[in-house]
Amino acid sequence: MLKLQETIISVIKKVREHRLLYEKNEEAVKQHLIGEIFRRLGWDWENPREVRPEERTEDGRADYALVLEDKVVAYVEAKNLGINVLRNERALRQLARYCFSRGVKYGIITNGTQWKVVKAFEENSTLEDRILLRIDLLNEPLERAALKLSFLSKNKITRLEDYSLYLKAFTWGFENLKKSYPKDFLFSYLTGSIKSNFLLLDHLDGSEVPKGLYVYDNGWKGVPLIEKNLKGVLLSLLLYLSEKASKKERNEILIAYKQLRNVPLSKDKIMLLLRELEKEKGVKIGLEI
Repeated sequence: MLKLQETIISVIKKVREHRLLYEKNEEAVKQHLIGEIFRRLGWDWENPREVRPEERTEDGRADYALVLEDKVVAYVEAKNLGINVLRNERALRQLARYCFSRGVKYGIITNGTQWKVVKAFEENSTLEDRILLRIDLLNEPLERAALKLSFLSKNKITRLEDYSLYLKAFTWGFENLKKSYPKDFLFSYLTGSIKSNFLLLDHLDGSEVPKGLYVYDNGWKGVPLIEKNLKGVLLSLLLYLSEKASKKERNEILIAYKQLRNVPLSKDKIMLLLRELEKEKGVKIGLEI
């Protein structure tokens, strides 16, 4: 995904430096912007077995046909940057006619920075109902744009409709849940790995052998253990806290870390220090044992 994000950044840079060119010259948009993105998405842009330019249909010529296993999976219609493809319904309807005339499932219209993807046909639906993706490279977060563009990659486009449905459901659910729950809590729900052998510091007597350290700081976060023993828990916690501290406090924590690392500590002393850190720093400590 990083490589795709780098490509998006490259395209945005070109647009900022040569906007007038791309607003007037559709061919430059095709070669400099659209081609670069599709290449990054895994399409062999110069291979006629995968990409066929100027594909003839009964209603006109599509700029490109994307082909997999000798079957056209999508038509691509390019526009210059002066055309807002997210709002231009006429161009989208033209593309849908191209697709419908040849039984091609998906249509992609783009000016290089704006992308709209439509499912060409479905019973009892309007064209608006069949829009699967809207992407605006200049006006939405990089990560969001990259994820949606990735659905057009060579190895994902056959499941484009599924991915679009999953994303819409995820976005709808997240937007509604975050009205009642912190974002970090929702993220931890999706990525959480805490199992039944998890105990809070309050439930420990110090004899346990820790396998994992977690800190609740706007959600449970795993902290790498330096050593799988109680002293390792203390030292690992100090390093975690130092990363979040101000410069002055960080130096104080690191001094304490170096001192404690080189001295023997009893189980009771470590438990006392952990409880004091919980109280002083406002965090909760949990261990996987």
